[in-house]
Amino acid sequence: MGVVNVTPDSFSDGGAFDDAGAAVAHALRLAREGADLIDVGGESTRPGAAAVPAREELERVLPVIAGIRDVGERVRISIDTSKAAVAERALDLGADYVNDVTALRGDPDMAALVAERDVDVCLMHMRGTPRDMQAQARYEDVVGEVKAFLAERIGAAEAAGIASERIEIDPGIGFAKDVGHNLELLRRLDELCALGRPLVLGTSRKSFLGRITGRETAERVPATLATLVLGLERGARTFRVHDVAPARDALAVAAATLAPGWPPTTPRTTTTTT
Repeated sequence: MGVVNVTPDSFSDGGAFDDAGAAVAHALRLAREGADLIDVGGESTRPGAAAVPAREELERVLPVIAGIRDVGERVRISIDTSKAAVAERALDLGADYVNDVTALRGDPDMAALVAERDVDVCLMHMRGTPRDMQAQARYEDVVGEVKAFLAERIGAAEAAGIASERIEIDPGIGFAKDVGHNLELLRRLDELCALGRPLVLGTSRKSFLGRITGRETAERVPATLATLVLGLERGARTFRVHDVAPARDALAVAAATLAPGWPPTTPRTTTTTT
C-alpha cells in the first residue's frame, strides 16, 4: 500500500504532494514501483493534527483519484478517511478500498456505505482522536486490549452487513501508543493475526523508529524495512509504506526465505531498457 498524502501537514511528506498533478504523478510512480494499492488521504492523522472539514478533504482527494483513473492506471485505490461523504465520492470515482482510522466509529453512515458498496475496509485501533490520542497511551496489556478492540470492531462491521472477507485490521502503530507499546505489538503481531483477518502494518518512517535510531524522518527507510520483514514473519500481509521499491525488495527476499521451493523451477529473466 503506497502512501499519497494530499495534505500540508502530514508528518513525513506534508505539502510535498498537495498539488493534484504532483500527487497523481507520485501515485503513478508508486504503482510502477510495485504498489498494489494506493492510499490517498486528505486529512493528516499525525499526533496533534486538527480535523479537516469534509468539503476541504474532498477538494484535496477527488482530483487525485480522478487523475489516477483518467490515465487508465488500474492499480487499486484506497481512500484514507473516516467520513462517509468523502468515502462515497471517492468510491464513485473509482476507489475500491476504505481505510478508516476510526474503525467505522467516526461516522455513523460509514459502515452502511461500505456494506452497500461491498468494498474492502481496514479497521484500525486508535484511542481518542489524532489531536489528543497520545495522552491516552495507557495500557495494562497493549496487545490484549488492541486485540479485544479489533475483535469487537470486526463483529460490529459484520453486524452492519460487511462481508467478513472484506475486512482487514490494523493495530494502529503510533496511534495512542508509545515506543514500548509499538514494539510489543510488533513482537506479538501473530496474536492479532489469530483474529483471522488480514493484518495491515503501518510503520513507515514513524517517530518511534527515530527514537530508536536517532534518524530524521526521511532517513528511516532502513528501520522501516526491518519492521516490514518482522511483520511478514509474524503474519502481516498488507504494508502501508512511503517507499515502495525498497519495501517490495525487502519483502520479496523475506518471503523467499520463509517459503520453501525457492528458486522457482522456471528461471526468472530480467530485461533492461534504456
